[in-house]
Amino acid sequence: MNKGELIEAIAKVTETKVEAAKVLETTLTAITKSLKKGNPVTLIGFGTFKVSKRKARIGRNPQTGKPLKIKAKKVPVFKAGAALKKAVK
Repeated sequence: MNKGELIEAIAKVTETKVEAAKVLETTLTAITKSLKKGNPVTLIGFGTFKVSKRKARIGRNPQTGKPLKIKAKKVPVFKAGAALKKAVK
């Protein structure tokens, strides 16, 4: 399912696709803002979005084999909740 298909699924419950798109965009924006602040977003039964820190490390250029430095960074992580895991089984 892509973003357009998700909007269509939400539009079946809301009145229009425009309204569904606003709902989805607002939800994604709220999750993004919370993660930017370093706060996790927990949706009981669905899962948790949080930010994980990756340490700096040494990697290798696959073309030349030369070592290169990979900087430390923050990455978003999603952990599925129990209800979601059970539904997918």
